[in-house]
Amino acid sequence: MQVITTKLELTRQVTACLRQNKTIGFVPTMGALHAGHASLVQRACSENEVCFVSVFVNPTQFNNSEDLLRYPRDLEKDAKLLELLGVHFVFAPTPEEMYSKEEMESSFMFDFNGLDEMMEGKMRPGHFNGVVQVVSILFDLVQPTRAYFGEKDFQQLAIIRYLVERSPLANRYKGIKIIGCPIVREESGLAMSSRNERLSSKEKQIAVAISQVLISSLEWAKNDSVFTVQQRVVDAINAIDGLTVEYYDIVDKTTLQPTDTFINAVGCVTVYCGSVRLIDNIQY
Repeated sequence: MQVITTKLELTRQVTACLRQNKTIGFVPTMGALHAGHASLVQRACSENEVCFVSVFVNPTQFNNSEDLLRYPRDLEKDAKLLELLGVHFVFAPTPEEMYSKEEMESSFMFDFNGLDEMMEGKMRPGHFNGVVQVVSILFDLVQPTRAYFGEKDFQQLAIIRYLVERSPLANRYKGIKIIGCPIVREESGLAMSSRNERLSSKEKQIAVAISQVLISSLEWAKNDSVFTVQQRVVDAINAIDGLTVEYYDIVDKTTLQPTDTFINAVGCVTVYCGSVRLIDNIQY
């Protein structure tokens, strides 16, 4: 496995792969890798001849500077795991290598066709502009056959699909297939996240209730309206000491707009456990 830190070397390796007509699997990450990331990487390795993984904590998608500073980083540990998983190339640039000074200092603007109006986009203004900014650069560099994203970040996955399949830039990325991979959970049911490292053992026990309430909502949905289920989920999670719901929205899986039916619907939640912001979702 080779760790690459410059765009020039990455382009050289990608060009060599493409000249040999090799299929390229790509998993973009921000590091602090866990079993959820590993599941994406294993699939990328098994379905393609070459696997590239990026490890880059992207500053342009953080609207909270303290959150950016606190984000866990351990490239050495991440690289060891990726080598064990069979990855061929790891791209781990600095922000200065990834972006020009102008790109870092100006806002990247993208028309999301309404996909960013709800949930994370509403609570974290500019977040998805930063996500699309870095993903578009990485797609241009890696030119993957398939790119793998976790369904835990459901809104992000929908936006990346839009970028590749329906946006004005779709023709530029028409050769890329976006693969959504199921949420990987800890044995307790807690959705795996790099942010879980910041939870105390007591907080981890409390946070399990998030997935438990979401699972219960599947039963509630058999008899209750969308509005009632939304309120029941919020009330049930808020009733647990140490948890505070930021939002729980039930939306159409494709448009991410509010829906009054459970057909083709997904429920997305963000919950603060202490100071740690956790996300999860469930498909109805």
